[in-house]
Amino acid sequence: MTIRARGRSFLALILSPEAPLKEWLAGLDEHMRRAAGFFNRQPVILDLSLLDEHTEGLADFQQELRQRQVHLIGIEGGDRHWEALQSWEWPIELQGGRPSGPVKLPDGEDKQETTPDTGTLQAPLIINRAVRSGQSIQNPDGDVIVLGAVSSGAEIIAGGSVHIYGPLRGRAIAGVDGRPHARIYTAKMEAELLAIDGFYMVAEEMPEESIGQAAQVYLENEHLKVVPLQAGTVKA
Repeated sequence: MTIRARGRSFLALILSPEAPLKEWLAGLDEHMRRAAGFFNRQPVILDLSLLDEHTEGLADFQQELRQRQVHLIGIEGGDRHWEALQSWEWPIELQGGRPSGPVKLPDGEDKQETTPDTGTLQAPLIINRAVRSGQSIQNPDGDVIVLGAVSSGAEIIAGGSVHIYGPLRGRAIAGVDGRPHARIYTAKMEAELLAIDGFYMVAEEMPEESIGQAAQVYLENEHLKVVPLQAGTVKA
């Protein structure tokens, strides 16, 4: 019998909590309120390098994240021999992986610098069907083209631009590897969340004139612009 194995890469967020943890968690709660469901099914690596073994609340911190549906696939930057971490469950240590661009959660006042466009985009990933709720389509090295609808609860993640030739009801995230010139296009804008180069917009913040219309999204002065896709609106 032949044993077959295939590799598959995933994008993961890295969270770097700071003391005091109580205030950091309160800030996380506010971000999650503005972008409901952002962490749903999203793999997260926890970086403890800004904390130490005497940080107040560290012993219960993993459970606090679990209650917020934050799914940890890795922990780095800390020492599992710290007394406060003895009750923690440690995921299998991850090896390899390449850093991607910084991700900015909604409404953060501290601006994170992003690197300029790096490298050459690879061939686009073309999806010849609708993307159902719960599915995540990712192409960190190029564009994603969907020849159908993207359902609520689904997400599209691209290193380049996102093109959806149908209604966009889920989440579209473009330019994840530090490419601020990436764009999002859809035949019908009904998105739950939009993001380009780490800057996010949730459904409640989208302009009403674009809802239900063919639209494009681009980044201008660190703010997302959502405009109807009509003659004269497409920029070179």
